[in-house]
Amino acid sequence: MSRKFLSGYFSFTRKERAGIIVILLLILLFTVLPFLFPYFISHKAPDHTAFEKAIATLKYKQADSSRPFAQRNYENDKYQHYYPLEEKNYYNKEPKGELFYFDPNTLSVDGWKKLGIRDKTINTIKNYLAKGGKFKQPEDIGKIWGLNEDEVQRLLPYITIQQETPITYTEKKNTGSRAYDKPKYSMVPIDINIADTTAFIALPGIGSKLANRIISFRDKLGGFYKIEQVAETFALPDSTFQKIKGRLVLSDRAVKKININTATLDELKMHPYIRYNLANAIVQYRAQHGNFSAAGDIKKIMMMTEELYNKLLPYLSVE
Repeated sequence: MSRKFLSGYFSFTRKERAGIIVILLLILLFTVLPFLFPYFISHKAPDHTAFEKAIATLKYKQADSSRPFAQRNYENDKYQHYYPLEEKNYYNKEPKGELFYFDPNTLSVDGWKKLGIRDKTINTIKNYLAKGGKFKQPEDIGKIWGLNEDEVQRLLPYITIQQETPITYTEKKNTGSRAYDKPKYSMVPIDINIADTTAFIALPGIGSKLANRIISFRDKLGGFYKIEQVAETFALPDSTFQKIKGRLVLSDRAVKKININTATLDELKMHPYIRYNLANAIVQYRAQHGNFSAAGDIKKIMMMTEELYNKLLPYLSVE
């Protein structure tokens, strides 16, 4: 009876036997396949030449980095084709040095070093000055070879070039020969309502950008009525204003006034002290209540603060 049970249990049809054989072959194939991989993959000895070359280059650069940039020997370097990248990274490093106001025409070598300028660039500047060159405006330092744009922009706000008086001469007694007087730097006061960009650039810490901003602010205001208004110029540091304040004068305090009874919305909002909301409020108030009888009536507008009123009053007119 057991024989019949086993024969019935292990008897298969033709399709079942074919399926079992296929499964067994697949199992055998996947079992043997890992051992066959080495016969299909070629093994070559790894080439470490490039890696060793890179390591040697890094060691060479590390040893060379202790030398000043201007003294590095590129002609005899075995791996000199790597140096353009090093040179680029060298110039792009964040500049180090102390910032202070200086005149590039008279600054000493130690002063340039204190600013963080490289020895090679300092030699270039000194050679330029020795051959009769002169920095006439702060932007001229951008022409110095070896001084990159980041360094120029870093130094520009601190450059102050003193203006020289014309060279005169005096007659020497008993000889009749002429002796030229040594040029003297002038400290001419600057009238803030009539000075041009050249006059402002002559002040310590004022470059061409700040000079243009001061004049643009003055024109939009309609003129200054007090010296402290210069400090309101956009991006003018208070420390710079305190340095130049003593050289600023205001001989004419007459300013261009705005007729608040006839000025349009666009004309009002052009003034630096009048924002759009205030300009619109002035126009709306005038439309509802009629013309202002006096400039002081503008205080009736709710958003007009006492501080703003005091700043704006010299520019207001009702006729």
